[in-house]
Amino acid sequence: MSDSHLTRAQQLIGDFAPKLVELTDDVLFGDIWEREELSPRDRSLVTVASLITSGSTEQLHGHVARARANGLTETELKEAIIHLAFYAGWPKAMSAITVAKAVFAAAELDARF
Repeated sequence: MSDSHLTRAQQLIGDFAPKLVELTDDVLFGDIWEREELSPRDRSLVTVASLITSGSTEQLHGHVARARANGLTETELKEAIIHLAFYAGWPKAMSAITVAKAVFAAAELDARF
């Protein structure tokens, strides 16, 4: 299978931790993210907020991009990060806003070409 057909988890750790890839792809993204009780937009907002509060900036980039694809606007994400600064801490918010800025800048660049 070519890299373009692999999930992100398969690309990152498929050869090292196949069970974690299976759980990520089948349970987390195959089941949990597909449940109808929350919209994909709401799941993205909850996930981004959780990643910010835990300081998980490595995963934040992909989830901010997913949030954007799921309908959250740049303004909404910035406002969520500003709001979380008072609950999660200023350094976490500053790190998150830097990630969000990069994601939206890349999307804007992609839209031009």
